[in-house]
Amino acid sequence: MQALIPILLNAEEHNILNSNTLPVSEKNTTNSIMAENEKVAKAVDPESMSAQEARAVAEATASADRSFTPSPTLLNSNSPTALLEQVDGPSLVNYSETESVYVGSSVPISAGGSLTVPIQVNTPGSIVEYAAENKMHDIGFGITAEREEGITVVQEMSRCDASEVPMLGKFLVGTVPCLLQFKFDNEYSWMREKVVTYKVTITPPSKETLIAGRRRRAEACKRAVEEDLKSADGRLDKAQDQKASLQQELDELKRQLEQKQKSLKVIETEEKWLQERVTLRKDQHKLLQQRLDEGWEDEAAVKK
Repeated sequence: MQALIPILLNAEEHNILNSNTLPVSEKNTTNSIMAENEKVAKAVDPESMSAQEARAVAEATASADRSFTPSPTLLNSNSPTALLEQVDGPSLVNYSETESVYVGSSVPISAGGSLTVPIQVNTPGSIVEYAAENKMHDIGFGITAEREEGITVVQEMSRCDASEVPMLGKFLVGTVPCLLQFKFDNEYSWMREKVVTYKVTITPPSKETLIAGRRRRAEACKRAVEEDLKSADGRLDKAQDQKASLQQELDELKRQLEQKQKSLKVIETEEKWLQERVTLRKDQHKLLQQRLDEGWEDEAAVKK
């Protein structure tokens, strides 16, 4: 299942919103990044831009919700309500649509070192937008998303000269909880310290989007539950057939055991009788041999 779906607009909007090739003529600070964004945004109709972006977000959100799959832990949970927590998302009571902003300004990264910025996203349908630059030279940059199912690579680690070209991007987080890891890598440089500035904005969905997403996730989750139910029913039928077959074999073994036990008692009785008979015959044989060897007592008395 896709947990992270990039927002794809038409070619012009995509270059503006989801590109890493925009020129920057200002100083390498957070303010210069935002100023350049505003400058480029004026090149298109803001209302058209907003409408297309909203459409792209809605399509990406709907796609993520429709492809929603419950985590294995929730599917295997003994609690029937554990699954609903992931489908429901956050409670609408006291829900805030306020965006969260994470900023680092002129953060030094030593030669041979790295910087990781972890950000936890707990609301499905959140939009993540990032912008980053460094003062001089190139820097390695990559993004991963960690979930229960594993790690998704949002952006492959690659070296970028963000002193001239800022690193910009925007993507949707469809499945939560999700831990985003923004990593700046300077491990390949033995001599130069790098200085980076970054800004990450997490925009949660509106209540309306959250409500619609619940229903889509519920439908997708219901399909997953129905598929698992069908599979479990089939396996249950096979298990019950195997149980019945094994029970028949066990009953037959029990019947044979009872017969063997009866036969054993007969043999034990015969064994006891034969043991007594053998003992008797041995005693008789001994007495007879003794008489043949030594004679009879009454014969000796007569001879005298």
